[in-house]
Amino acid sequence: MATVITIFLVLAVLPSVHLAPSFSPKEEHEFKTWMYKYNRAYELEEYYRRLQIFTENKRKIDHHNTGNRTFTMGLNEFSAMTFAEFRRSFLLTEPQNCSATKGGHISGNGLYPDSVDWRKKGNYVTPVKNQGPCGSCWTFSTTGCLESVTAIATGNLLFLSEQQLVDCAQAFNNHGCNGGLPSQAFEYIKYNKGLMTEKDYPYTAQDGTCKYKPELAAASVKEVVNITKYVEMDMVDAVARYNPVSFAYEVTEDFMHYQEGVYSSTKCHNTTDKVNHAVLAVGYGQEKGTPYWIVKNSWGEGWGMQGYFLIERGKNMCGLAACASYPQV
Repeated sequence: MATVITIFLVLAVLPSVHLAPSFSPKEEHEFKTWMYKYNRAYELEEYYRRLQIFTENKRKIDHHNTGNRTFTMGLNEFSAMTFAEFRRSFLLTEPQNCSATKGGHISGNGLYPDSVDWRKKGNYVTPVKNQGPCGSCWTFSTTGCLESVTAIATGNLLFLSEQQLVDCAQAFNNHGCNGGLPSQAFEYIKYNKGLMTEKDYPYTAQDGTCKYKPELAAASVKEVVNITKYVEMDMVDAVARYNPVSFAYEVTEDFMHYQEGVYSSTKCHNTTDKVNHAVLAVGYGQEKGTPYWIVKNSWGEGWGMQGYFLIERGKNMCGLAACASYPQV
């Protein structure tokens, strides 16, 4: 009962809206509830602006969920942002030059299990992290992959430093909070001869000066394996036989609101020049006849399926087979 009273008081002190045709009292109440859940506070003018954005997003979510879809949308911490704002804060802003047409991955015999999930194979995948308002997704994809590859090889699951990559990997065509690619980050780690732990080089979600200490290097890369562009079955081969795989793809507005199910889109592209987000494939499977990838994201455990999402497999959905790579240790 005390919790209910607290919520009521918090909502009651927020400014009341002079009714306008752009949103209803019910929609305003939903916005106030969302503000309380995500601990948001706005000045009066900004309140109305965010209310309008929230209302438009909520209507898109509700409309999507009334259709026969393979995935559902839902409210999350980004629900009062425009996609343009979201893109500037959380996605790659610099143009990305994906891996060469011919990659270095050598496929096996093609006899793969129906499903793979490296989270269930052992202690090989670190918990979902949160990149915050910095376009550093490429560093989280990189560390996530190297963490898993190292754990599979040694039995020791490390938490590696994203901030070192943000601060130090510019010579390999990476741009800190403005973007980069896992394949280029793996190259940096290889030639730099090491990556520190998250504890020794903590994440700040902003660009900084390089503070790498070679004596504290905790992981390294012997070789970088780029998967041949658009050959998605080679990604399956790698995940089935070796380890999780980093990849980049194009995020469009509907993905910002993803909640659960197998994501599929007709709004995104399947070309290399449109990729704007990097993530980690930790497995694959099939749901109601639709094959999918199991993907670890870097927007915190409150987004999607406890920080994960499923995306349709076998169609190079949103260009996901354009920039796939993994390291050898």
